[in-house]
Amino acid sequence: MALRSTVYKADLNIADNDRGYYASHALTVARHPSETDERLMVRLLAFALLADDTGTLAFTRGLSETDEPDLWRQDLTGAIVQWVETGLPDDRRLLKACGRADDVVVFAYGRNATVWWQGVEGKLGRAQKLRVFMLDVEGTNALTALAARKMVLNINVQDDTVWVSSDEGDASVMVTRLK
Repeated sequence: MALRSTVYKADLNIADNDRGYYASHALTVARHPSETDERLMVRLLAFALLADDTGTLAFTRGLSETDEPDLWRQDLTGAIVQWVETGLPDDRRLLKACGRADDVVVFAYGRNATVWWQGVEGKLGRAQKLRVFMLDVEGTNALTALAARKMVLNINVQDDTVWVSSDEGDASVMVTRLK
């Protein structure tokens, strides 16, 4: 019998001072059995950094569907407006995503993120629709400690730093733009 996904409930209170976006979101996120707490929290962080007043940003089936990103934004016709990946995706996958979406965003994290970027940077140079951000290792490790089945996360964004606090503690994540 296959393992089932674990459901997480997250209330995000976002204050993004850089974009002037202030809102709350009640989210239900499924965590795939092979997914780590760190990846789950990075997906929530990506949502917080890209959420807007349109309310069209959504989680996909993620790891269980290889032809979908972690998050996406679609228009009313079903066309993909924004494709969001977390982790260290393959360069061919990102180039394919650039052909399918108007905007492709990657949030790279982990201790191998710098090595990954050095390997794919030249191959992704022609991808005009691609934006790549790297999250610092200490920050994502601290973010992992905040993971809980039911969580209320207060997220404050300013000057390439994201401060996240909850009843479990707090974390500070540095976001560096690579492309």
